[in-house]
Amino acid sequence: MSKIVVIGGGAAGLMAAITAAEQRAQVTLLEPNERLGKKLNITGKGRCNVTNDASCQELLANVPHNGRFLYSAFSRFDGRDAMAFFENLGVPLKVERGRRVFPVSDRAFDISGALEHRARQLHVAVLRQRAEHLEVRDGTVCGVRCGAGETLPADRVILATGGVSYPATGSTGEGHRMAQEVGHTVTPLRGSLVPLQEKGTRCAQLQGLSLRNVELTVLENGKKIYTDFGELLFTHFGVSGPLILSASAHMRKFGQKEYRLEIDLKPALDEPTLDRRLLSDFEKYCNSDYCNALADLLPHKLIPVFVEASGVNAHQKVHSITREERHQILHLLKHWPVEIKGPMPVENAIVTSGGIKVKEIDPKTMESKIVKGLYFAGEIIDVDAYTGGFNLQIAWATGRAAGLAAAAEQE
Repeated sequence: MSKIVVIGGGAAGLMAAITAAEQRAQVTLLEPNERLGKKLNITGKGRCNVTNDASCQELLANVPHNGRFLYSAFSRFDGRDAMAFFENLGVPLKVERGRRVFPVSDRAFDISGALEHRARQLHVAVLRQRAEHLEVRDGTVCGVRCGAGETLPADRVILATGGVSYPATGSTGEGHRMAQEVGHTVTPLRGSLVPLQEKGTRCAQLQGLSLRNVELTVLENGKKIYTDFGELLFTHFGVSGPLILSASAHMRKFGQKEYRLEIDLKPALDEPTLDRRLLSDFEKYCNSDYCNALADLLPHKLIPVFVEASGVNAHQKVHSITREERHQILHLLKHWPVEIKGPMPVENAIVTSGGIKVKEIDPKTMESKIVKGLYFAGEIIDVDAYTGGFNLQIAWATGRAAGLAAAAEQE
């Protein structure tokens, strides 16, 4: 029986190890963390958005970068296949808004636990050691040198060490370094699904304020490129929250193009309806100062910042506000601007954009085109997707493809 070494005990590595072991390969999994699936356990705010109830074509539509590379992997293992896989492991699943799939228990540990249990059933050997270098002889991988100085012989190696986001979970870029040492190209690494930094200080004044049920529009050099509806959070550096993380995946040309966000604070009301609402509120507070007339319309913390941004004197009596000033206020309610300086550093991101160049990997097998017997799976590859379970689906599909191909080579 030939030997397969999987480096990395996250989502992709566990799937690759289980798949190869199911094909009766002898599998050793290298993972220095005390617990397998450490990053998996914090996904979806600890609930784990396992996948998306989507077909191959729908999955590909949600991978904006190098999506075509994943066509073969998704064709053989799409979102519904992933759902069946986990339900067969005894994890009941549910489908929520946007066809996002979660465990019924809302516990990410149920997913990582099921994977760990299945790996044990299949006699996958787990070594709590850090891989340091790939051993290559005559263009073929032949082993893995560990931190303890020991070399594990291997007929095939699957590299699934993740990206460089959330380094505390073990994603430190070591896999990229090992791949580069044997001749692979690593494209620039940056954050995707990441909080955003503002150019000014307006967001900092609103730090801690969460807005729900708002509409967000992303403008690239003044052109609308993305719109979504949901929740966001103002922070000391800019903006975060589900809406912002999703939007950031569409903002891929920082340094080349200018980005601005516009927040519709009242998306349920079109402009004529909102104008009537403003007139009604202004009539109610006609003898009050303008700064005291917005309490029925906006959160308390937002009011002083909004008043300043509107350009209308805070202590002007409401009855003296002109039509032009009211239109300024109306426009601001529907187009609250946030000028974006750039993304937060990659370690603050949910996923890493960039990685092993896809042209150097066989898309059907995930095998290296440079080193025979070396395979890649998951976030280490230069592919990333939008939120909604799509990035984990990349891990499952590429891990399965790598596991099948590596084990098939034993025959």
